[in-house]
Amino acid sequence: MTADGRRETGDGSSVALDADTFSLLLDTIRRFVRDRLIPAEAAIDATDHVPDDLVREMREMGLYGLTIPAEFGGVGLNVEQSVRAFLELCYAAPVFRSLVGINNGLGSWSIVAMGTPAQRERYLARLATGELIAAFCLTEPDSGSDAGALTTSARRDGDHYVINGTKRYITNAPDAGVFLVFARTDPATRDASGVSAFLVERESPGLHVGAPERKMGQRGAHLSDVIFDECRVAASALLGPEHRGFSIAMRALDRGRLHIAAMCVALAERLLDESLRYAMERTQFGKSIAEHQLVQAMLADSRAESYAARCMVLDAARRADAGERVSTEASCAKMFASEMVGRVADRAVQIHGGAGYIAPCVAERLYRDVRIFRLYEGTTQIQQLIIARALMRERSPST
Repeated sequence: MTADGRRETGDGSSVALDADTFSLLLDTIRRFVRDRLIPAEAAIDATDHVPDDLVREMREMGLYGLTIPAEFGGVGLNVEQSVRAFLELCYAAPVFRSLVGINNGLGSWSIVAMGTPAQRERYLARLATGELIAAFCLTEPDSGSDAGALTTSARRDGDHYVINGTKRYITNAPDAGVFLVFARTDPATRDASGVSAFLVERESPGLHVGAPERKMGQRGAHLSDVIFDECRVAASALLGPEHRGFSIAMRALDRGRLHIAAMCVALAERLLDESLRYAMERTQFGKSIAEHQLVQAMLADSRAESYAARCMVLDAARRADAGERVSTEASCAKMFASEMVGRVADRAVQIHGGAGYIAPCVAERLYRDVRIFRLYEGTTQIQQLIIARALMRERSPST
């Protein structure tokens, strides 16, 4: 065990925090959420801006590097610990997880798992501190759910690649310093087999970031198009082997979907707490509405569903830490939890009545915020396909 409370593997790499240190971390995040983040939510929703002092505090707490190994300057949480940390952090509005999420998942995991020593040295320490923000560039105007059909191209030109194409709805793009870009390096293919991954820095010639989109919810979290117009990058920007980019993306999404599921659980628990508090305070027909059985039914359904989703995501995280491939379990957790939080949000508005439809009611704001979870990092329908195909492979005699 290291002096700062991390357990070590035989090669010296950190795999988890010890129980006491981790408990202190969770307590710190919990207090920060209640004392600093929740009081700022309404203003952020109104201004579409997270105050700089909150961002600075999040950086100082190490929230940008929770999952990045300690040897690269991160906290070094394992999968279950990272899920538990997000269950605390995401009790606040999802904008805060959006700020740190790519650095802790889709962006950093790919570099840790597939990066060269030079790439890890160049990016991971700065990602861990939040000095550098990452963006994950997979979705395109004509290939959202059908990600393997992407048309962004990267042609080899001596010691460089030249990238052309447009990526759409890219979280953190307006603020990102490095973009994990998936582009077709084999023009003869039209499927996922010819896709490669690249680490493209913001200053690269030919890279342009579009104007931020105006969204339904999650204000303060910014996304935009990223356009590559004869964008030249060194051949050393290739992440992993050529033509292996799609598998890198899918493995990163396995981890990302667990974090999305954890966020859905935390927000469902927040919505339930808000609903219960209102129901116990609001009086109709001579008693609190919490004493009416139909309201109790909504509260009970929300509690049961959020508990089930919490169990799912923690089980999948433990399996990942045990070395299992959890693509199916991650899809199950993401699908169930994202649908679940939508139902919980709807019930929260119903319990609040007319007040739940009016700002600044928390239920009104979170109702808007949670709708995206059924869409990004794979829609519910894509998760259904992933799960069903996995079941068919398991049953197939050839496997």
